[in-house]
Amino acid sequence: MDAQEQAPGLIRGEGLTAWRQIADALTADIAAGRYAPGQQMPTETALAARFAVNRHTVRRALAALAEGGLVRASQGRGTFVEEAPLAYPIGSRTRFSEIVTGAGREAWGDLLAAATVPAGPKQAAALAIAPGAPILELLTIHRADDAPISTAQTWLPLPRFSDFAAAYAERGSITRAFAACGVHDYTRLSTRIRARPADAQEAERLDIAPGRVVMVVSSVNIDTAGAPIQANRTLFAADRVELVIGG
Repeated sequence: MDAQEQAPGLIRGEGLTAWRQIADALTADIAAGRYAPGQQMPTETALAARFAVNRHTVRRALAALAEGGLVRASQGRGTFVEEAPLAYPIGSRTRFSEIVTGAGREAWGDLLAAATVPAGPKQAAALAIAPGAPILELLTIHRADDAPISTAQTWLPLPRFSDFAAAYAERGSITRAFAACGVHDYTRLSTRIRARPADAQEAERLDIAPGRVVMVVSSVNIDTAGAPIQANRTLFAADRVELVIGG
């Protein structure tokens, strides 16, 4: 018996709004495994027919599920059940691609923007360079099985990494881009973690509801000679990862 056949009818006129009843029914479907993690939910039109309501009511119900972290709405693709949180170790060698593939999922990073900018005080201190010195700034999104896990701003010293943006755009991996630039190993020098609500732009990149919590991880990486090579600020969708602190 499918989810539609098992769906209870809506109760009218007893104080519980139609969208809330639909949200509760879909939550029960997800909890019962009728919609599996990563599975695409039925369209708004199909759900409207199932519950005999208009699409606006269905949209409000799906928004409630998104706000609760049960589903994610991907623009132009539909609504998907959230995967189980990804265990994400933070240690001396934190590698996104290795962590995601080790969990049996496909990893990829997209380059959204790249620019040469003057180093601000924080970037200069992290990279051990003079304030105002030119650095490469990247804006990226990192995915696991097409689900956005994090978005990041990355700063690298120039001219050493003048080819990094092209290498990253081609390879979809920070580690592989470093290798293409001659850095075959690097380690984490420092990590700072805090939480805050996502703004509208961050929420759009991560396919989460505005105001959902993100984990902000600021880090500095060094090469084998101890020279700082990367300052990074990564925003993780808090419901999609479990940060594991280790050596």
